[in-house]
Amino acid sequence: MLTKTVKSLGLAMGLLACSLPLYAKNNVVVVATGGTIAGAGASSANSATYTAAKVPVDTLINAVPQIKDLANVTGIQALQVASESITDKELLQIARQVNELVKKPSVNGVVITHGTDTLEETAFFLNLVVHTDKPIVLVGSMRPSTALSADGPLNLYSAVALAASDDAKNKGVMVLMNDSIFAARDVTKGINIHTNAFVSQWGALGTLVEGKPYWFRQSVKRFTNASEFNIENIKGDALPTVQIVYGSGSMLPDAYEAYAKAGAKAIINAGTGNGSVPKYIVPTLQNLHDKNGIQIIRSSRVAQGFVVRDAEQPDSKYGWVAAHDLNPQKARLLAALALTKTNDTQEIQRMFWQY
Repeated sequence: MLTKTVKSLGLAMGLLACSLPLYAKNNVVVVATGGTIAGAGASSANSATYTAAKVPVDTLINAVPQIKDLANVTGIQALQVASESITDKELLQIARQVNELVKKPSVNGVVITHGTDTLEETAFFLNLVVHTDKPIVLVGSMRPSTALSADGPLNLYSAVALAASDDAKNKGVMVLMNDSIFAARDVTKGINIHTNAFVSQWGALGTLVEGKPYWFRQSVKRFTNASEFNIENIKGDALPTVQIVYGSGSMLPDAYEAYAKAGAKAIINAGTGNGSVPKYIVPTLQNLHDKNGIQIIRSSRVAQGFVVRDAEQPDSKYGWVAAHDLNPQKARLLAALALTKTNDTQEIQRMFWQY
């Protein structure tokens, strides 16, 4: 009797299993742009001398067959460049391509392989202009694919795991490096020779362990769906020209004036300390703002902290903008986007507070 009952129970469980739908993996698209993660060197023992952007996207994906267990993965070769050569034209191209992908119901997440030199800039730009709740994850590597202990394969695996996770929705654009999950707004490259190259002064959003994300904080600034900027409203292949002048001792006004002559609509002063401006440079910046209408934005060359408005310089009096905690390269992007909407200093300052 017991044997009969067990057999009946087994048959019932088997029928139930057959009637249940199989687990459907999410669909992740890998958008390749080049960089070290697609780099190749002459020697496996040398991770510093190599040529970036050599390995195509299909080879990157096939080199990590385990990612097929995480998601249905397909690849697109958007660019094949070292990231220091990316201009606003390529930035807009990437944003438009990603925007079209996330609008497709069949796409659940996007991974962008990217050189680390300007990875934070592309991530921040996408965070501002692509409206979606789907995970967008940028990933790179510090060692080329041919190096001993190359970090690219595991980084790519982890990035796909993150993009395929439903828990990663509504987190904004993220950067996945060395199993740390960073907010695009806060992340920056802090060292150029180690695999733990990316840092955030406010800490990582979380970490990824054995293909599972664990979360510890969230971004409170505006991003993706909450952003007033939208790639669909930006025409052409250029942004308003914004340039950066690096602060130091014994500065000359020539760089500021040259950028103004070249058509810059805003200049980021990557100042010392609290975004400081030498007293002998102040008249030049006042003149550029008052007579040429150029926005002057005070950022800092210091890696941590933030610029306090109306400290060091009377920003309200001069009509200047404080970049808050955005580093110069991210301040450049936000300023360029702001200038697509307004040239009002108070409005631009509001944007720097909110983003």
